[in-house]
Amino acid sequence: MFDWLLAIRLDRPELLVWVGGAAVLLAIVLLTGRRTVRGWLTMLLVASGGALLAYATAWLLGDVFDVFGIELTPVTRAWAAVGFAGAALAIAAIVRTRAWRVVVASLAIPAFLLIGAVGVNQDFGEFATVRAALGISPYQSFSALPAARGTTTTWQRPADLSSEGRVEHVDIPATTSGFAHRDALVYLPPAALTAHPPALPVIEAFSGQPGEPADLFASAGIAGILDRFAASHAGLAPIVVVPDQLGAPDRNPMCVDGPLGNSATYLTVDVPAWISAHLPVSASRTDWFIAGFSQGGTCSIQLGAAHPGRYGGILDISGEVVPSIGPTTIAQGFSGSATAYEAAAPSAILAAHTPYADTVGVFGYGSDDSRYGPGVRRVAAMASAAGMRTTTFVSDGTAHDWHTVHTVFERALPVITARFGLA
Repeated sequence: MFDWLLAIRLDRPELLVWVGGAAVLLAIVLLTGRRTVRGWLTMLLVASGGALLAYATAWLLGDVFDVFGIELTPVTRAWAAVGFAGAALAIAAIVRTRAWRVVVASLAIPAFLLIGAVGVNQDFGEFATVRAALGISPYQSFSALPAARGTTTTWQRPADLSSEGRVEHVDIPATTSGFAHRDALVYLPPAALTAHPPALPVIEAFSGQPGEPADLFASAGIAGILDRFAASHAGLAPIVVVPDQLGAPDRNPMCVDGPLGNSATYLTVDVPAWISAHLPVSASRTDWFIAGFSQGGTCSIQLGAAHPGRYGGILDISGEVVPSIGPTTIAQGFSGSATAYEAAAPSAILAAHTPYADTVGVFGYGSDDSRYGPGVRRVAAMASAAGMRTTTFVSDGTAHDWHTVHTVFERALPVITARFGLA
């Protein structure tokens, strides 16, 4: 009944025109009747105070206390200022005014805050639809697939091939690791949905932290990118499995086996074992990539570099130079062992496995990501020095956000699929 509402796109540029127009209209209504210079100045000061409060809050949370773990962009700060300024204006309009304006102002307070939130969301790219913003999953449960028959080079496209792939959720058991986890998501290209699928390449990918597996689909839109690739390659595209490397949105086991959970074993033993047993995938290491964004990018270089016999390629988007949960990293994540912490750094892992005879390393970051971008370049240089064949992509005009993930993944896919022999 409400599918149309849930399907409303929150990532369309034209939405900003509508919400911007709504903000102006609401402001005009609230300012109507202010006939004196003093009245206008009062409202201007109130709105300015609201905007300054927004900037101060962003500075404290983003720059001083680093609550978000990323640098808030000027665009995000500006939209927060719009929301706070409008809300302050509405609150001031309630005082000593007519009853009808009190009603309008009361409705305008949440409306202005919503307008600001829409602008911030467009800048960061977190929620693509109302459905995603409400946390309602559109994905069906995983259904068993036929075993692989033949290879991608011998496979013939059937007449009834689907035009789109499918995303399904599944519980991948932590048989060996015992790691507490949430459901994984699996993207199946059209070729995987046929009666006789070929042995397909696979990408094991991770979202960031805080986050969940769905973010790579709902926020980064990788299913659409893969569908477009499949449409021009006779239905062939890599299968993408997105397991939960965190356990909960606010957790970060740092992709190691430790006090916070045996994340590394879950991701490199349990998940690959399930993939091989339940999906039509190739057994060759050259057909396996490991990928991730932010904390997930850190995981991809840690695990991919540590297991070159399992993964033939790595995609690190905006990852860290070292795994971290702040000042308590060593105490909580490594039982106080500085030696164990140092061994978990990508630099140490790369040094321990140098030289890499046949591993592809793909790296990416946003041009406006001043915090993580330099680190990505540094890790890419270390990977290249260790023998990996590296490629780096820079997403112009984006920062540490899902726009970067979308752009880098789209640009990296030809490199990845060339490795798979699908290009």
